[in-house]
Amino acid sequence: MLESAFYIYLYVMTGIALIVFIALNFVDAGYGINYSPKWGKAINNKLAWFLMEFPIFLSMIIIYLCSDRRVEPVPFIILLIFQSHYMQRALIFPFLIKGKSKMPLGIMFMGICFNILNSVMQGYWIFFESPESYYSLSWLTSPQFIIGTLLFYTGMGINLHSDYIIRHLRKSDDDTRHYLPKGGLFNYVTSANYLGELIEWLGFAILTWSVSGLVFFIWTFANLVPRARSIYRRYKTEFTTEMNDKKLKRIFPFIY
Repeated sequence: MLESAFYIYLYVMTGIALIVFIALNFVDAGYGINYSPKWGKAINNKLAWFLMEFPIFLSMIIIYLCSDRRVEPVPFIILLIFQSHYMQRALIFPFLIKGKSKMPLGIMFMGICFNILNSVMQGYWIFFESPESYYSLSWLTSPQFIIGTLLFYTGMGINLHSDYIIRHLRKSDDDTRHYLPKGGLFNYVTSANYLGELIEWLGFAILTWSVSGLVFFIWTFANLVPRARSIYRRYKTEFTTEMNDKKLKRIFPFIY
């Protein structure tokens, strides 16, 4: 991929993220608590999450193996950091899901499409486009790498803990009721899991100090912030008194 073509690709992906952000403020993504059959035939949630997240895990490995930089330690470490999220998301998270919930195929295929496009953004930058001396061994002691890595794993920890809370809200697989999450950062926001993921990918953008990482963070923001707003409105309807008493925010504590 030529350098100019790669940056045009990043500009186009940023523009699409803006469109997605605007659209999701008017249309709810039809999965999870906002599940809707209008997004197509639905399949088991566990299978859908695996099929949606595994392609990026696999494609990053393929991109890495096709690169002459696969023997360089710092790009490999960055790959391991990136893959630590998707190994959990593709190979562990789906099989921890409780209940009999489903995901529409429309949502799943959009997720697959974005994940593959994102693997091109991240993998091509790390293993092909970044200057040869950019990720030298000294990068591991740079402020960007240290701060970004700390943010990444802080966000990942918040995300995993919040997922654990959500996963244990229901008493059994036959329980289909909705519950207001409590504990951890759910004491401050209704979408603590999304806050964790935002922090993660902000950290990745910083630790790679790359435009491709920044575009991924913009996409994460465009996707999750409107969804957090939608979930907040749903909780406001279902748990009006408790929501008013707690004065919870949507995704950013004390702010929004």
